[in-house]
This record gives sequence, C-alpha cells and structure tokens, in this order.
Amino acid sequence: MLPWKRVLRPLTALLLTAAVAALPTAAHAASTPSTGWNDYTCKPSAAHPDPVVLVHGTFANSTDNWLVLAPYLEARGYCVFSLDYGQLPGVPLIYGLGPIDKSAEQLQAYVGKVLTATGATKVDLVGHSQGGMMPRYYLKFLGGAAKVDTFVGIAPDNHGTTLDGLTKLLPYFPGAEDVISATTPALADQIAGSAFLAKLNAGGDTVPGVHYTVIATRYDEVVTPYSSQFLSGSDVHNVLIQNLCSVDLSEHALLGLSDRIAFHEVANALDPAHATTTNCLSALS
Repeated sequence: MLPWKRVLRPLTALLLTAAVAALPTAAHAASTPSTGWNDYTCKPSAAHPDPVVLVHGTFANSTDNWLVLAPYLEARGYCVFSLDYGQLPGVPLIYGLGPIDKSAEQLQAYVGKVLTATGATKVDLVGHSQGGMMPRYYLKFLGGAAKVDTFVGIAPDNHGTTLDGLTKLLPYFPGAEDVISATTPALADQIAGSAFLAKLNAGGDTVPGVHYTVIATRYDEVVTPYSSQFLSGSDVHNVLIQNLCSVDLSEHALLGLSDRIAFHEVANALDPAHATTTNCLSALS
C-alpha cells in the first residue's frame, strides 16, 4: 500500500494554494488598521438605517478583505463593521478555517453586538467567498432572517467547489478528507457534496424576508464551476459581472478585494431605491 499519510499533506497544501492564490498576506493585512470602520459610536442615518456587516472569506481576516470596500461604503454614508471568525487554536492572523456552523454562531453574536451598539433593528450583510455563503446558515438555522434585510454574496461558494476538479482526487487518497477536516474544517465543509452543504441547501437556497444578491465572475478559479454560486429563490438577484462589463477580468480574489464594478452592484443591492446602471465606467465611481 502506498504511504498515503505522506501524500495527504502535499495534497492539502495544493488545495490551500489554489484557494489563497492572489490574496494579500495576512501579516501585511494585520499591520493595516481598519481605516474608520468598526466605529461603534456610528449611528445609522435615515437614508441608510441598516448597518453593514462585512464577512471575510477563508484565509482572510476582518481587515485585509475590506481595505477597498469598507471605505467605499463609508463614503456613501453607511455604518460599516467587520468581524473575524473561524479561528483555529494556534493559528494567528488567518481566519475562516473553523467549522462553518460554529463560524455562523460567531456571526450571530457579532450581529447582536452591532445592533446593540447602533440601535438598529436590522443589518445588511456583505460577504466574500466563504463569507458569502456562511451567513446563509445563520439566516436559515440561527434566527438571522429576523435581523437581516439584505445579503450580498461576492464570489460565494453556495453549492461548494470542485477547485477546478482537484477535489475529485480526494477519493483516491483514503483518509485525505479526514486530514482536511481535522486541520482546516472549513475547507472540508466547502467541498461540493459535503454534509454541511447538503444540510445548508436542503429545502431551498433562501429564506423568506431576506433580499439576496450574488455577484460572480466567469473567471473564478476557486469556486468552480462559477455558476454554482448562483442561488434560486423568489427574492434573488444573480449577477455575472461580465454581463455588466465584458472586459472585467477579475477572478475570485480580486472580485471581492478591489473590483469597483462589483462594488457598484453591492451599493445598488444595499439601496435599490437609488440604484444606478452598473457598467465599465462604474470602475471610476
């Protein structure tokens, strides 16, 4: 028998490398302050009564994912907040690694903190990658639907990912999924066909009372196929960014980190009454 234990860690490393390609380093991100957001004295305006909670992706944190979007929304008059979730013991700076149902509990507590601080009755959620999927567990199983008005997922892995087929190799490495589950449970939860995703998507993708928007890119190399990101439901707006700007080449990471065309769609979703056309020129807005 082949020494599977020796090849499991390289396989896990391959999966991790594919997932974090092009992301900024956590060490750099941790040294950069969240310039103005997470101000718990902020009081929402009549124009934007719902605070916005930003939910980072896997291997990210509450700062690095939002260095562009948080100031973008602040400049438009929103109270903006972000949390760290999914911490693993002994792993600093890099989050979104723990079991996703437990991460959803952390989001539940954080939303309560934001509502108490701001006096608001509901929040809006905007998440990238895992952060665009994990809150659906909060909405569906932890009472979040009563506290959330709008949920925007940027490149979310709503139905899991094959990582361009890499996950199909796992059955050929007995014990590989056990190693991944033990070391980075969130990765195992995000593999297409996982027990977590089966539970999350059973009975429908959405819950009543929440407005859903999904923003995807055809060049996503992490959540594959990209069409698996889209949701089905009566109050869902699915957006393929290339339908708005055909020359937008953003892939998975850049769509959430710096794509102002995508961010214009986020702003439209948060304030549909004042939505404006999104196109290539939105990159300059």
